[in-house]
Amino acid sequence: MKIGILVTGHPPDELYDQFGEYDGMFRALLGGNGFEFQTYAVVDGEFPEDAHQADGWVITGSRHGAYEDHPWIPPLEQLIRDIQKTGNPLIGVCFGHQIIAQALGGKVEKFKDGWAIGRTDYRFGDQSVSLNAWHQDQVTQLPEGAVVTGTNDFCQNAMVTYGDTIWTVQAHPEYGNDFIQGLMETRGKGVVPDALMQAAANRHDAPDDNAKIGRHMAEFLKKARA
Repeated sequence: MKIGILVTGHPPDELYDQFGEYDGMFRALLGGNGFEFQTYAVVDGEFPEDAHQADGWVITGSRHGAYEDHPWIPPLEQLIRDIQKTGNPLIGVCFGHQIIAQALGGKVEKFKDGWAIGRTDYRFGDQSVSLNAWHQDQVTQLPEGAVVTGTNDFCQNAMVTYGDTIWTVQAHPEYGNDFIQGLMETRGKGVVPDALMQAAANRHDAPDDNAKIGRHMAEFLKKARA
């Protein structure tokens, strides 16, 4: 099964040598499932020929806002709608979660209550999962037909499904603690309130459920494609 990874942003230059590009994080998260991966750096204007170029798709996170005026955002929104029409599976993470909602008729905004960073707990069905968050924007209005499948008190629309073929998550199951620490040092200072960064640092060593959500993502891709 070929998975197209739509890269919508790049890590800070200071972290690149240690962590590489975002697509590598998803290759690691989804590894061991027999997937073949193809990366498209849509943030740099590199798009697939059409929505049939892969059997399933993943849209990464980004430092950009879904509502910002970038030349690659309208064609990405159209690609999202085209992928939905094919019936092939699509997963969006953080910015990917937001741009899918926006492309399908929802609304994304800077959240009035500010940032979520570091280890964060979510209600996911009948279980609780802990994932790393890094966002100020949120999906504040869902498209018609969207169903919330994960939530917490700060982020109501934290995980969303659209029918049987699209699943999205606001948090970052691909981010480890060390990458969050790197973001706090490179992008957080002077932007994220110090108290939030200290609280995130205090939770730095808490266990996460990245592997569990990675398995959910892989199974979702395979089941939706079957």
